[in-house]
Order: sequence, then structure tokens, then C-alpha cells
Amino acid sequence: MAYTMFLFLPAIGANETRTEQTTMRFAYADPPYIGQAKKHYAHDRRCGEVDHVALIERLNNYDGWALSLSSPTLKTIPPMCPDDVRVMAWVKPFCVFKVNVNPAYAWEPVIVRGGRRRTRQQGTVRDWVSAVITLRKGLVGVNRLSFPTGCSGFSNMQPEDEFDDLFPGSGAVSRAWMEWRSEFAFSEY
Repeated sequence: MAYTMFLFLPAIGANETRTEQTTMRFAYADPPYIGQAKKHYAHDRRCGEVDHVALIERLNNYDGWALSLSSPTLKTIPPMCPDDVRVMAWVKPFCVFKVNVNPAYAWEPVIVRGGRRRTRQQGTVRDWVSAVITLRKGLVGVNRLSFPTGCSGFSNMQPEDEFDDLFPGSGAVSRAWMEWRSEFAFSEY
């Protein structure tokens, strides 16, 4: 599993007045990568191979979503998605170099769809995030708390929005979302 690409950025500028916003529903999915469930998660019966067609159908019930995948599956998963998705990149400035694996896997794709439209007053968000990996956390692909400051900017999430982490693993993504919401709420007063 990859690190989450959610950038919990303020949706409006510091000097702007909040207008009435509609609460939106967002989801993030970081399932075991195709062909990797048995290798990394054999000890956990909840972590079997994932039906990505069914997962994408489920994600399409949200206003915005992100799905982490591995670069070898770029030929397989995007054709399952609606035409309006974008492939973003999580770039790893430090990664694990494995013997006889060259080039190294130093980035991971994240498919994003939907979200709240950004205003002209909001900054432009890049289609990539650079964040280091987490090591020795007991699970493969544990999300770094600094990394979840990556992709909600793509979706323009607001503190009052709903957020579902469909594969919670270590719980780091949900914790980062809750932490950002409290910090944003606190800064509003």
C-alpha cells in the first residue's frame, strides 16, 4: 500500500469570507496492490486480493476520491475508471533500494476523481506530492502523517466534509484528517 495523497489545505484564503458550502463526501482507497496481498498480508485474512472493478464502483458513489496503486498496474487499473480521472504522482525522495530492482520504485501513482472546484483566489495545486516513506511501522505501506498533507488539495476538501478511509490499515490517514480538521477549525477563531 502507498502513502496517502491528501493535502489538507485551507479551501479559502485567510482574508476571504466563508460562503455557504455544501458538505461533500470523499474517500481514499489504498488497498493491497494487485498480486501483493498474499506476499505482504498473508497473516491477515481481511487483506486478500481486491476486486478493483467493484472498488471503483464503490468509489464512484463519492463526490471525490483517490485510489493508490503501483506503477506496474497502470496498464490494468486506469481502464476500469471513468474517463474523467487524473493520475497524480507520489514521489519518494528517499525509497528502499532493492537488489536487482533497477530502476528503483521511487514514485507511486494515485488516481483522483471529482472534488470541489477551486476558485481563482485559491492557489494552483500540483499534480504530484513529494513525501518520504515510513519505515518499521509493522505494516507494509503505513501512511506517514506528513504525507496526508498531499492530495486533498486536488479535491479541495473542507473541514465540514465527510471523509472515508476505505482501507484504514494503521489509521494514519484518518488521524491526519482529524488533526487537520481541528487545526483548521482552531485557526478560524
